[in-house]
Amino acid sequence: MSMTDFETLNDADIQSLSEQGLTLPLTYHTLKHYLPHRYPFMLVDKVTACKPGECITGIKNVTINEEFFNGHFPDEPIMPGVLMVEAMAQVSGVLGFISAGLTSEDGYLYLFAGVDKVRFKRRVIPGDQLVIRAKTVMQKRGIYKFSCTVHVDDELAASAEVMIARQEQKPA
Repeated sequence: MSMTDFETLNDADIQSLSEQGLTLPLTYHTLKHYLPHRYPFMLVDKVTACKPGECITGIKNVTINEEFFNGHFPDEPIMPGVLMVEAMAQVSGVLGFISAGLTSEDGYLYLFAGVDKVRFKRRVIPGDQLVIRAKTVMQKRGIYKFSCTVHVDDELAASAEVMIARQEQKPA
């Protein structure tokens, strides 16, 4: 799927989102209903496109104020690759929830279950904007596999296959 395919939503996509009370872009106030993460570990600032059951595009603005830059690396700040993988998993989790018509308030979590074929192609530094895309590859009984990419200025920064699993939360 090309980059423009992710951004092009048809009427059925918009209707499907609307039926869930969603209007793009999805910002923090909406995303917090899908992701259990909060600062400093919420690595998605907004979702700009979503085709339920198919694909999603999320944005992460990387700033010098990120906690991890204090130690990675003080004189030459670089975003850790593992956090780019986590951002891909978070965006994938949002797509999993939206595709299932659920939110975390329905008593479910999407947990990171695996990652394959991880590749890092460029450094991510303060001031970069990550464009995170996930495309559904497989979905069976609450297990999802996604083909994910992270781009900065249309340049591939990272890619991976991410697997997440839906798990019912047990009441406290």
